[in-house]
Amino acid sequence: MTTRVLIVDDDPLVRSALALMLGGQSDLEVVGEAGDGREGVALARRLDPDVVLMDIRMPHLSGLDATRQLHAEPGPPRVIVLTTFDADDHVVGALGAGADGFLLKDTPPAEILDAIRKVADGEPMLSPSVTRTLLRRLRSDHADGLAAERLSAAQERLGRLTGRERDVALAVGRGLTNAEIAGELFLSVPTVKAHVSRLFEKLEVTNRVQIAICVHDAGLA
Repeated sequence: MTTRVLIVDDDPLVRSALALMLGGQSDLEVVGEAGDGREGVALARRLDPDVVLMDIRMPHLSGLDATRQLHAEPGPPRVIVLTTFDADDHVVGALGAGADGFLLKDTPPAEILDAIRKVADGEPMLSPSVTRTLLRRLRSDHADGLAAERLSAAQERLGRLTGRERDVALAVGRGLTNAEIAGELFLSVPTVKAHVSRLFEKLEVTNRVQIAICVHDAGLA
């Protein structure tokens, strides 16, 4: 099955490079390009892509606000934020807005292609440097005295889960893929996907990274 990709970036050279890279893949199709967040949201609504590659700093509407708008709608596309910046606020802001991945633009092409495929299949994707940034931010928040508040809120949310859903949530918190979770818990991959979908609803999150953050905040990572 072909994954339909929309590229949203205000730099025409970046758009051209990404389109050229994706154009050589038989399972990926670039269905459109947008030069700012507002145009990206409009095209996403019209073209219904599977994955959106989204820059952060753009005119008219930022990539974070565009991501937030898309994820507020029913059946939103997966979003990978692809940027030159890995500042703490950008990482946390993107994930909070509902992004399914966060990669730097200097990520090797093969890894970008792999990220698109994994995100399209429901797996989150963060570059190693971005993961370090996220963990640093979480540790900093805890050091600033937010640990007790986050611990209580996260434990309350996890308390809504069944035993099996909790097992899946903990596995997601460890960064396991659906296939790895299936093997560890002796479940089928479709069953794991169904559990993950229920976790989105019960934990009130939009991606797997947010599940992992909830598990981390509850002190169970």
